[in-house]
Amino acid sequence: MSGKAYRGIRHPSGKCVVAVWQDGASLGQLKPRRDLRDHSPDGFNWSYGGSGPSQLALAICCDALGDDARALRIYQAFKFAAIATIDGDTFELGEVEALALIERLEHSGARGAQ
Repeated sequence: MSGKAYRGIRHPSGKCVVAVWQDGASLGQLKPRRDLRDHSPDGFNWSYGGSGPSQLALAICCDALGDDARALRIYQAFKFAAIATIDGDTFELGEVEALALIERLEHSGARGAQ
């Protein structure tokens, strides 16, 4: 996958780590953005609709959009459309794919910030 991507791995211990990649090089771990909403002190998670997936959705929306206010308006809808549906212990989500989904959710009138 070229461009920016979010890659997650759930370790056997249950700890979930998500890194940001750009054109094959790691840019480091995704910032959880607890400064905006602190859903999950235990960190990121996916494959369901709980607090860990909320934190991950917020973090991806903030990073991809570069607009915290817009991210806060859409991240819960994004969680249910993209994060809760991930199947497995690893995932990769491209920034272009994430932005396209956000656009579709916004155009459909989806909201979901708590």
